[in-house]
This record gives sequence, C-alpha cells and structure tokens, in this order.
Amino acid sequence: MKKFLKKLKNKAKKNQKTIVFAESEDIRVLSAIKEIINQNLCRPILLGNLDNIKEILRKHRLKLNLQKIQIINHLDNDFIDHYAKKLFKIRNGKIKNLMEAQNLLKDPNYFGTMMINEAYADAMISGNLSPTNKTILPALQIIKTKEKFHKVSGLFIMMMEKKLIFFADCAVMTDPNSHDLAEIAIDTAKTAKKMGIEPKIAMLSFSTNGSGDHPTVDKMREATLIAKEKAPKLIIEGEMQVDAALNKEVCAQKFPNSKIQGDANILIFPDLNSANIAYKLVQRLAKAEAIGPILQGLKKPINDLSRGCDAEDIVNLTAITAVID
Repeated sequence: MKKFLKKLKNKAKKNQKTIVFAESEDIRVLSAIKEIINQNLCRPILLGNLDNIKEILRKHRLKLNLQKIQIINHLDNDFIDHYAKKLFKIRNGKIKNLMEAQNLLKDPNYFGTMMINEAYADAMISGNLSPTNKTILPALQIIKTKEKFHKVSGLFIMMMEKKLIFFADCAVMTDPNSHDLAEIAIDTAKTAKKMGIEPKIAMLSFSTNGSGDHPTVDKMREATLIAKEKAPKLIIEGEMQVDAALNKEVCAQKFPNSKIQGDANILIFPDLNSANIAYKLVQRLAKAEAIGPILQGLKKPINDLSRGCDAEDIVNLTAITAVID
C-alpha cells in the first residue's frame, strides 16, 4: 500500500496543481502543509487570517515558513468585489443583491470555490472543521456537475495491510436509486483507473445472485444491469454479499460464474447508512487507513475531509486531489 501512495505522490509532484485549503486555521492542516511542502506535492493556498495562523503555529510549536505559502484572508482582500459580482451572476436571481453575495463569500468554502471557478486555483480541500454539505453546496451552486443531471457521490479508499478497496457512496447520497447506484459505480471505476487501479466492482446486498427477494435486492440487481449497459467493458457484478465479493472460496460457492472471483476492489453499497457504517467499522476495527471522502461528478476537484481526520489524512487526500481531474 505504501507503493500505491508513493506512485500517487510522484504523479502529484509532476502535476504541481494549485490547491486551496479552505479551513486552514487548524493545526492538522498546518502540520499537513509542512509535509506537503517538504514533499512538493502541490502549490498550496491557505484561506485564513495570518495572525490567527501564526498564533496556532506558536501555540503548537510548529515551525512553518509562511513566506513560501500564499495566504489569503477571505474576509478582507482585493478579490471580494470581483467574486461577488461573478457569484451574483452565476446564481442568476437566487441571490437578491451583491451584499448577499459578499456575505456568502465570508464562508471560506464559497470563497475557495470561486477561486477555482475563476481559474485562480485547480482544486480545493475542505471539511476538516465543517460537515460535508458545507463543502458540497457551494461546489454544486458554482462549479456544478460534469453533466446537467449527473449526481455527486463520495468514495473512501480503504487501505489495509495487503489490500486496497474503494467504498462508495459513503458521504453524499442518502438513498440512491438504481440509476444513481449505476452512476456511482461507473464514476468510482473512472476514479480508480486514474490512480492506476483496474476496477472490479461488486454491487453489495444481503443477497447473492438471486438468493434473496426484497426491493433493496431488486435495486442492486437493476443497478448492476444499468451499469453494465452503460459501461459494458467494466467488470461489475451483483447483487452480491460482501463475503462473496472478497473471498475466493465463498464466491466459488455462492457465485460460481463470477468474473470477480472474490477479488473485488470496488464495493458499491445500497445506501449511505450501510456505506458510512462499513467504512468506519473497517477503519476502527481492522485499523485500515481511510482516505476521503473523494467527491465525484463535479467539473473540478473539490474534496471533503472527515472532521476526524489527522495531518496524514490531509497529506494523502492532497496527493489524490492533485492527480484526479
């Protein structure tokens, strides 16, 4: 798994993306930035008050050469009027006036998203201090999705000692329908390919290959058919229980004609409850490293950290953000 991260980081070094860290008045972000600069993973921009950042560094006795980092106070800078006019135009009648647009830009997530929209930065990382919707809402309103009716989803990369698995959707869609799930599966496969992983997708259920009968089973079965129709070259199977997806012997018994053969590296869950619970169980009980959530479906990379993240999580998500478009 160290090999996987090393490969990503080498690619990030070559890409040299400009990444905005929206919630930078946080020792975890500042510790990560020190490592990001040391490893030359990207060109970071911090949103925040310089005095506050200096005080956090002083309090935690962290040495960071701020002269090498661009720091923008989103509450007081030369961009606000320009961004407010642009935001007012983008929202097209959903914002009453320029003052309301200026007030929205006091939120670092809105300000950072506008920086990406105006090509001042390539990507943004946020969420270490706020819930997921605070990151996603400005992205949906300003950057928007790749296609008009495309949905946004969130995946986690779960890194075990000898295996790496993508879990989706762990962050965004509460109760996706079969079409949504097919889209999540295809988007996750595309993300995996960008990282050099050949996708093998299992559409999870409490049933395997018709062993159970329930509307949720039908949903996963239908999602599998839709995904196969939209992306016929993908290896994608379902519905399938997680033991059949991950264990060769169990798969041979329950799903003998499976192309996955118990070696799935992408798990698509029926809903947000099951996905979110699963990734946290694996993280806590199996001591897996969880990287994400990585948001999919947006025109530009905007990624959301867990509020429980640490500096290493931020460094890893930075490397990933730098290699996905």
